[in-house]
Amino acid sequence: MIRLARLAAASSIVALASLASAGALAQHAYPSKPIRVVVPFAAGSTTDIIARAITDKMSTSMGQPLIIENRGGASGTIGQQIVATAAPDGYTIMIHSSSHTVSPSTFAKLPFDTVHDFAGITPISSLPNALVISPSKNIKTLQELLAAARAKPGSINYASAGQGSATHLNAEKFRVAAKIEATNIPFKGSGEAVTEVMAGRVDYYFSPIAPVIGQIKEGQLLALAVGSPKRSSALPNVPTTSEAGVPGSEFNFWIGMMAPAKTPRDVVNRLHDEVQKALASPEVKERFAKLGADAWTLKPEQFDAYIKDEIKSNAVLVQAAGLQPQ
Repeated sequence: MIRLARLAAASSIVALASLASAGALAQHAYPSKPIRVVVPFAAGSTTDIIARAITDKMSTSMGQPLIIENRGGASGTIGQQIVATAAPDGYTIMIHSSSHTVSPSTFAKLPFDTVHDFAGITPISSLPNALVISPSKNIKTLQELLAAARAKPGSINYASAGQGSATHLNAEKFRVAAKIEATNIPFKGSGEAVTEVMAGRVDYYFSPIAPVIGQIKEGQLLALAVGSPKRSSALPNVPTTSEAGVPGSEFNFWIGMMAPAKTPRDVVNRLHDEVQKALASPEVKERFAKLGADAWTLKPEQFDAYIKDEIKSNAVLVQAAGLQPQ
């Protein structure tokens, strides 16, 4: 009997060791096929540009292609739903913006839980938003824009990458702090918004720098200010909105990577480490510098905590701005 018991115990140990080895092998094998990266904005948007910059490098490092899938619309919530309901196996992830923490306050009912249906991997970048305007408007400073808005209350409008997007909230924080009236004109992404502002059909846009840096340098757009707490390294001569006379208007625009909730922690940690590795590469550093983007990472659990806190602070801002949930 004792011998049988020992044999049984030995068999159990062997079985457990086999399972552990299989688990280690599975972890080592990830990824064994292409990874789908959902970007909930149109191609050419800032989120899309940053996503492509980072995933190009990650594909090389991980030995599998990271394939961008643009699913724009509804301020990013269409793409969010796709990821929230995807299999939590590490083969569907999302690169989204600060809009992720805005939508819970600007949509009356979402088909997912922003906190519980996603696992944070890491922020990737923080980017200043530049307040851009067409030169045809003959407005050369932020104070001139404010004077025009106050001279004819309600006559000024601004573009956004959708109701409840980070660009929308940045503009609303500025509007409230500046005490002006201005109407939001939402678009599906930065590409459309920039086109309409350049044409003069919309007055101004708090655009992430990436999709407008070329137009600013070529004189097709004029940057009156940046909405960030500090000046942009890409536009060092452009003041912040606070420096230009509107204190309390600062906004942190970020882009980060997330996965469906219940994605295995070893996969989440692997993706986190790969993002850090990519950000440290000379190629990505150079691309970010040209985009006016600053690298920014947090550990997965820290990113989850940051998202929860920002959802709360954005809810206060949405209420103060008088925005009605859709």
